[in-house]
Amino acid sequence: MPADLGFHPKEHYGLVSAHPYRLLPFRFMRWQTGEVLVVNDVGEHLFLDASSFDAFVRHRLDSGSDTYLDCKAKHLLADSDSTVPIDLLATKYRTKKSFLEGFTKLHLFVVTLRCDHSCHYCQVSRVTEDRERFDMSRETAERAVNLMFRSPARDLKVEFQGGEPLLNFQLIRYLVNYANECNTQEGRRLEFVIATNLSPLTDEMLVFMREHSIFISTSLDGPEAVHNANRPRRGNDSYEITLRNIGRAREALGHDRVSAIMTTTERSLLHPREIIDEYVRQDFDSIFLRPISPYGFAIRTRKAWEYGAQEFIEFYKAALDHVINLNRNGVAFMEVYAQILLRRMLTPFPTGYMDLQSPAGAGVGVVAYNYDGDVYASDEARMLAEMGDFSFRLGNVHEQTYEEIFGGSVLQALQEASCVEALPGCSECAFVPYCGADPIFHWATQGDPVGNRPTSAFCTKNMALLKHLFGLLHSGDAFIEKLFLQWATSQDLPHRLAS
Repeated sequence: MPADLGFHPKEHYGLVSAHPYRLLPFRFMRWQTGEVLVVNDVGEHLFLDASSFDAFVRHRLDSGSDTYLDCKAKHLLADSDSTVPIDLLATKYRTKKSFLEGFTKLHLFVVTLRCDHSCHYCQVSRVTEDRERFDMSRETAERAVNLMFRSPARDLKVEFQGGEPLLNFQLIRYLVNYANECNTQEGRRLEFVIATNLSPLTDEMLVFMREHSIFISTSLDGPEAVHNANRPRRGNDSYEITLRNIGRAREALGHDRVSAIMTTTERSLLHPREIIDEYVRQDFDSIFLRPISPYGFAIRTRKAWEYGAQEFIEFYKAALDHVINLNRNGVAFMEVYAQILLRRMLTPFPTGYMDLQSPAGAGVGVVAYNYDGDVYASDEARMLAEMGDFSFRLGNVHEQTYEEIFGGSVLQALQEASCVEALPGCSECAFVPYCGADPIFHWATQGDPVGNRPTSAFCTKNMALLKHLFGLLHSGDAFIEKLFLQWATSQDLPHRLAS
């Protein structure tokens, strides 16, 4: 810029370097302690005191100091003409984004909307058990399987959803056999998961599941009083049936083939320790603490609005604190959402968790085939459709081709709205390498796929939990540091998240 336009020379800003290093791309966040968290594009990070940070950005770090060497090791600065540091950074970036390899890997089949439970927070708008017209047909199932095999992914995961999918087990049996038959030519690595409340489980079903190495993911919301209140059914025996059938499934399929997830209601907020203890008592080695999602009956019954993001954060912190103390006392137990975030913070590897991808996992990582053949970018997009909002319907297996469904304008718009590196309110955030966009959540809650981050519950929750985990890591507690590193490097993600 010409000097006559009024700009000062670089010397005026103190940017003339005593040491010839250049800054590599980074973001930063000032900490309450006065320190500064500095993060590069692949999530490698460093806490600097304020004076060191000032020297770092002004190119005044002593090249012999530990701070200089730490910044160089973390790819925050480069001090030679060699392209090796940039090439290495690019390799790490490709590794972080390797979840995009193979395109859509997780395929959800909604084989029925019927269910025998009447959960107030149900996000899928289930129907009663006698309404069989909400079952998927064989023709629709075959067309959906044929579409699935058009995906270039080497690994394909089929997850049966509902309603309660075991109420249409005949179709599950048919679909598993049909997919395996197709795969004799395809040669992909196929995996099957049934997301079920387990109540219709029979011995015949278990034999079939064992023969086909099928995983089970069920729901356990906590102790009996919490579970039965959250997940009512006739007889008020949901808890009793769930535990009994978890035992049967473990015995038939193997302990590690049965996992559980929970949903946090207003009632759950009062019992963080009891919920954790219930999972330990039932011999699970982890728990995934999830808030209610704002879809389906959770909206109609207003359960989704009974508590805010801040109340969930306090619940989560109390539960995580209990989990850490259990580990201190020799009980190996893990919180899964913390594991997902820690893997992003402490390793170069991505996770299969769709809600924290950039670009979003909707459509490119996961797709949902509804009972009527409609194809949605995610399970949440399908839930929105059951509420009358078809914004994220990609097409129908009976009407559109693979190219029309996965190359259409809906999926392209979703991807454009879900790259956090370019979103307003996100692009400058230090937590970008660890976070995602979730455009469908923001559409559902704010009427816009990009949304407004300062008022976003998604942003509030993830900012708070990342700050909490960084705070614990940086507390000087060697036990927590070792424990979190173990979680981050563990391969034991639940089957529904490990795609």
